[in-house]
Amino acid sequence: MEKFRKLFLPLLVQFIAVAVTGVWAKPVTFTEGFTITWADSHVKQLQGGSSIQLILDQSSGSGFASKNKYLFGRVSMKIKLVSGDSAGTVTAFYMNSDTDSVRDELDFEFLGNRSGQPYTVQTNVYAKGKGDREQRVNLWFDPAADYHTYSILWNHCHVIFFVDEVPIRVFKNNERRGVAFPTLQPMGVYSTIWEADDWATRGGLEKIDWSKAPFYAYYKEFDIEGCVAGAAPASAAACASNAGNWWEGPAYCQLSAGQARLYRWVRLNHLIYDYCTDKSRYAVLPTECMAGI
Repeated sequence: MEKFRKLFLPLLVQFIAVAVTGVWAKPVTFTEGFTITWADSHVKQLQGGSSIQLILDQSSGSGFASKNKYLFGRVSMKIKLVSGDSAGTVTAFYMNSDTDSVRDELDFEFLGNRSGQPYTVQTNVYAKGKGDREQRVNLWFDPAADYHTYSILWNHCHVIFFVDEVPIRVFKNNERRGVAFPTLQPMGVYSTIWEADDWATRGGLEKIDWSKAPFYAYYKEFDIEGCVAGAAPASAAACASNAGNWWEGPAYCQLSAGQARLYRWVRLNHLIYDYCTDKSRYAVLPTECMAGI
């Protein structure tokens, strides 16, 4: 029975997730939608540019960013993470307003592991410069064995982080309770790979093994749907306030019944850290924790 569960439960979860979501997005090629921002020599276009390889070695990490910034919408990528002994590495997929101390940011950070241990994904939300909202989930599959889809849905109701259309985190808009929420600043889409062995794996106890370098992460199927900010800020503002955008529809302002079941399953079985339950860190829990996130 345990062997059956391990083999078929991930497949069942993915099947249910696809069945209960109707999200659609707009594909872009890497050259259409993105530009290399860090270490050109460590970013490779594969299969005619349909997929991207980021490289980390002792000389440098690497990264890329979207050419545009977006105000609300949905972004997703298929990613295959660093295989083998990836302890001390971090591969990130995130949105960022690039506005320093008052930045808004929505993070996926994939924390490398020692071989045989589960891969951990850390999510974080920064709004108007306030962050420190980490949650960590152990993935229920090997994300280095194949590509998996990672998505961020951002609307006026909430931010939802998805793994293969399974919601792993919901951050609600609690502005009426005085909790900052990203509503005003457009954000770009970024991905990077770098060394962070002072904290990434078991709180920094596991160090990077450079004899295993170079480390590779792979990307494909870049999907972006949102209000493009840039040359026409008035148009972007009008787009962002348009209740007719599909991502602002009632169906996207709350989890469906099927998504809610998957969300509970993740929280019960795979959540390993939640800042909202860390009393050693917060003597008084943040307002959004008490309001229900």
